[in-house]
Amino acid sequence: MHFSHFFWGTFLALWPVTLAWISPRPLPFRTTLYADTTEAPPLTIDYEIPEDAVVMIKPAAMKRLRELRQTELKDPVNDTLILRMGVQSGGCSGMSYVMDFSSEDSIQEDDVVDEYADEKVKCVVDAKSMLYLYGLELDYSTELIGGGFKFFNPNAEESCGCGSSFGV
Repeated sequence: MHFSHFFWGTFLALWPVTLAWISPRPLPFRTTLYADTTEAPPLTIDYEIPEDAVVMIKPAAMKRLRELRQTELKDPVNDTLILRMGVQSGGCSGMSYVMDFSSEDSIQEDDVVDEYADEKVKCVVDAKSMLYLYGLELDYSTELIGGGFKFFNPNAEESCGCGSSFGV
């Protein structure tokens, strides 16, 4: 390859940068690679938190649970959304979070129930999982990548980058 071919090929590839050195006007193409990251103002707690709650539901998560109650239940006005949370072995860090909808019939005697009565939401945690989940904060993110429910566990000594598993 001749030097002149290399020079002109490089020059043509970098011509927008060359124009930026010559011309003080803005470039005609997008110069940032990242999306705007303006954050919404934090939500305020507009619900009553149960005394000595095992799982603290943050405002964004409660907002999403309200939406799910409207879409998932047959009678959202009268029915209660029951969210069963737990842990199971597996995942990147040893244990992973489990969260699913449940029914009133499936609540066992030794389950711990946090009831958000005004919101018609119950958070149910089985006895074995309570050791790992006590003090957990459940949040929700609307980010395009990595959005969804987020778990912040004060009992975890290590956690995975995806946030769905942890180790103690």
